[in-house]
Amino acid sequence: MSMTWASGLIRRTRPISVAAVNSLILASLPGVAQERRPNVLLIVADDAGYSDIGSFGGEIQTPSIDALASVGVRFTNFNVSPTCSPTRSMLLSGADNHSAGLGNMAEFTAPNQKGKPGYEGYLSENIAPLPALLRDAGYNTYMAGKWHMGDEPRHYPAARGFIRDLTLIPGGGSHMDDMWGAHGERQLYTYNGKPLEALRPGFHSSEDYTTAIIDNIEENRADGKPFFAYLALQAPHDPFQLPAEWLDRYEGRYDEGYDATRAARIERMKALGLLAPDATVFPRLPSVPAWNELSAEEKRESARRMELYAAMVENMDENIGRLIGYLKTSGLYDDTLIIFLSDNGPEGNAWQIGAPWDNSNMEDWGKKGTFIQYGPAWAQVGAGPLRMFKGFLSEGGIRTPLIVSGKDVTGSGRISDALVHVMDIPATILDAAGVAHTETFEGKKVAPLQGKTLAPVLSNGSDTVRGPNDWIGWELFGNRAIQQDNWKLLWLCKPFGAGQWQLFDLEDDPGETTDLASQRPDIRDLLAGHWDEYVQTNNVILPDVSPVCGKTDAG
Repeated sequence: MSMTWASGLIRRTRPISVAAVNSLILASLPGVAQERRPNVLLIVADDAGYSDIGSFGGEIQTPSIDALASVGVRFTNFNVSPTCSPTRSMLLSGADNHSAGLGNMAEFTAPNQKGKPGYEGYLSENIAPLPALLRDAGYNTYMAGKWHMGDEPRHYPAARGFIRDLTLIPGGGSHMDDMWGAHGERQLYTYNGKPLEALRPGFHSSEDYTTAIIDNIEENRADGKPFFAYLALQAPHDPFQLPAEWLDRYEGRYDEGYDATRAARIERMKALGLLAPDATVFPRLPSVPAWNELSAEEKRESARRMELYAAMVENMDENIGRLIGYLKTSGLYDDTLIIFLSDNGPEGNAWQIGAPWDNSNMEDWGKKGTFIQYGPAWAQVGAGPLRMFKGFLSEGGIRTPLIVSGKDVTGSGRISDALVHVMDIPATILDAAGVAHTETFEGKKVAPLQGKTLAPVLSNGSDTVRGPNDWIGWELFGNRAIQQDNWKLLWLCKPFGAGQWQLFDLEDDPGETTDLASQRPDIRDLLAGHWDEYVQTNNVILPDVSPVCGKTDAG
């Protein structure tokens, strides 16, 4: 069965769960006070940089997200995977991506990883999906946006716990109604678990995904159940495409160039208290010329790319504001925990595209049928002072904005430098919902919950999430990292790194500019031991070939 996406959702009936029945029975008993469980709104931006949001130092207009920051907590040391699908697998499982089925991106799985546990290329059946746990506990569960965790029906969002969805199943493509992928292939969308024949004429991803979530919530608002809504935005992932009225929103704003824009952002970050006054800055990449070395035409084209990107971010923010406004007018806002994050650092890699995309006329850039990216220079702007960008385990690839506000968040406009990992998000949501994780799911033993709840920081009862002996780890594309407290052990393959372990003190050196491995062998060796433990715990298989490191001697 296939259908055309249109405004309004199809109503279906579901068998009531045992948990929901128990909840109804308890609510009917005299003398039993029932505190309403919070709604949860999880908003994920796709490829937004650490400094793009206004409340994180950006000049882009993001009043809706900034309003959430003004009544919530900004986390300045929040860490994800350097690419989308591994992050999303951890976000919806609470397990490391090597346990959650995305030990590598499906499209880059190395020959020596294929067929191995943890490298299935989809959200593993050996985890307990967050939406399924919440659904079984009586939550309405909704998703709209990008999935990128399996393209077979048994892997769709509808099969992993969402009762309603409007989903782009693969990892990216057009934001418009043409349903094109990067190479002109047709992209698969689902609507409540069924493939879509076509999108609404005039479809734009940020607008339509947001509308779908609003419609989902409104459809079932009278049933009294709390909701978990996952708004997995496609913006501002390339191609940068916008409704006509948004195309020139930032005209002329970036004529000063990427060097000046980056410097201004870093100064604002310092003024906001997000960076220390003497924070280090990773230098402009040698492959990127200084702005004043570009020709007039090169400057014009480069600035135009950033204008479109900025408009994508503001358009995303406006739609988030529309959703927040709906929650307020419907009386749901005060009972909703709201979480905003980006899935990885800004995209600095330029991808090869082919027909039918046509970028030949700059006047048409940003319209349907064009595939505009902005490259490493502007990605370094998005990363602020941090090293590199998406695809790399340096800070620019894995440190992104996180804002948590709403139900049970104490204090307004607080900034936390607690070390936080994306696996902490499902742990926090389950904790807030009063739902326990499980050792088995659908008859299978599942990976344990590895994250830690953020509740102590959100309630303003603690400054930390982790103890001094806790650590977190990463591996992707053969690059690897371990962080404990402010110390980070990093291996980046050449030519992007040293091809060996480097050690950085992120408290003094967030730009990762000074390698202390030879000066502090005690810390280097301690963290290297944690790396060995990380490999064993998560069944890490280093790839014998990767899109970043090329051929390796792994495996």
